Amino acid sequence: MSDKSILEPGPNAPKKEELNPLLKLALELGPLLVFFFANARGEWLVERFPALANLGGPLFVATALFMVAVAISLAVSYWLIRKLPIMPLVSGVVVFVFGALTLWLQDETFIKMKPTIINTLFGGVLLGGLVFGRSLLGYVFDSAFSLDEEGWRKLTLRWGVFFIVLAVLNEVVWRGFSTDTWVAFKVWGIMPLTVLFTMSQMPLIMRHSTDDRFKSGQ
Repeated sequence: MSDKSILEPGPNAPKKEELNPLLKLALELGPLLVFFFANARGEWLVERFPALANLGGPLFVATALFMVAVAISLAVSYWLIRKLPIMPLVSGVVVFVFGALTLWLQDETFIKMKPTIINTLFGGVLLGGLVFGRSLLGYVFDSAFSLDEEGWRKLTLRWGVFFIVLAVLNEVVWRGFSTDTWVAFKVWGIMPLTVLFTMSQMPLIMRHSTDDRFKSGQ
């Protein structure tokens, strides 16, 4: 029976189609870059597209364009592999809900809290899955490498804690610093931290890999 679901299949599913890693990164990073550019050049955009003035200040313009960019990113993902990736989809839903509230109520608080909600949600799901004996991180990384059960459990725990740390950091930055500082941190702080954390997990991945390509690197 063919799989009729529009959501990506679970870990190690047969014939699971994957996006090119660089394209996948571009689709995830692209909306953030749009958000950063629109916030930094909001007045310039309004001068060239006067209709954007109805949205409010630069952050509100950036929020609206961010929502459009996320929708395009998800649409491109679905067009290429006929499936929607789980985590970007969850993130997108939160973006649409909090972005709409931000624009409707003209309150920056909602879009600033979005990373807190997303990271808390991801962290809670990963850590909650462990409570029930499920290492859900395989939905994200199973196409990149294969781990034994203990490896997935340890990596899921670490990523769950990392997401909670990111949620706390977002709260500290948006509540304690200017909007421009928060936007810069969201784009240029979170991504490097995530890359560094990912790289720091390579020793664990190599120890628990079931793939000879990783084992040979030990």
